[in-house]
Amino acid sequence: MEFIKKTNIDFIGKRHISFVISGIIAIIGIMGVIQVSRGAANMGIDFTGGTALEMKFDKHIAMDRARNALLKYGLEPNLQEVKDGNKLLIKIGKTNLAIGKVAGTVEDIFKKEFPDNRFTVESSTEIGPSIGEKLRKDTLIAIAIAMLGIIIYIAWRFDFKFGVAAAIATFHDVLAMFAVFYVMNKEINLLFITACLTIAGYSLTDTVVVFDRIRENLRKNLKEALPTVFNLSINEVLSRTIITSLTVFLAAMSLVLFGGEVIHDFSFALVIGVVVGTYSSVFVASPVVVIWESRGKPAKA
Repeated sequence: MEFIKKTNIDFIGKRHISFVISGIIAIIGIMGVIQVSRGAANMGIDFTGGTALEMKFDKHIAMDRARNALLKYGLEPNLQEVKDGNKLLIKIGKTNLAIGKVAGTVEDIFKKEFPDNRFTVESSTEIGPSIGEKLRKDTLIAIAIAMLGIIIYIAWRFDFKFGVAAAIATFHDVLAMFAVFYVMNKEINLLFITACLTIAGYSLTDTVVVFDRIRENLRKNLKEALPTVFNLSINEVLSRTIITSLTVFLAAMSLVLFGGEVIHDFSFALVIGVVVGTYSSVFVASPVVVIWESRGKPAKA
């Protein structure tokens, strides 16, 4: 199946434009990472400590009333309404209450303020601040290890320069996701980090497909200029890349639209990651190798 017919697009020739775009994205992403490391971004309770409850009510409850009820007793909540089932997702950051007491306090408040609206607690999670800080540090370490693993794998399978280029492209994708979430002030939690590592794997797979075709063509066209071989290779796998990315994009978008509030941000991160990952395989990874090599010389396959 060919989504598009044979193309002859000069992808490598447009690298200057793509590098400007990627540079802006990377700068914003680095700002987001710095804020996350400082704990100054919109951090979820996974990283700051706090309590999360999912409560199901017999009757609909307005979020404004629920928020005001909790504020009245000194709790500052982050509320999300689940449209189906009269449910509320309640997240409360660090408080003066002891760990393990917040969930019970919230239940008591709702029993007192809404006596005619019975509820059940479907899930409850409490994380201490020390655990949250450790998770935040471990997350950044996990991303760094993933980048190192990518360099080693691609360097072993192709060449060191290909490994570095793949790592740069993957790191670019992770930074892009941090940039979007930081600009939109979306909550950064463990689900977001899971999405980042998922997209890192997807982006790497897409990059490997492009690199594999490049390696084949480098062996066949030893006398061709490097940009020519890279452009030829990218154009040859373009249809496959678009079909694969579109399939994943539609699956992720269906989760955004119909997956519910609990996984909405995770699904949204996947959508952003698929788009950026496809872009970086063509406009970041390949041009980096071309720039590394001397013009007109074939890369080592």
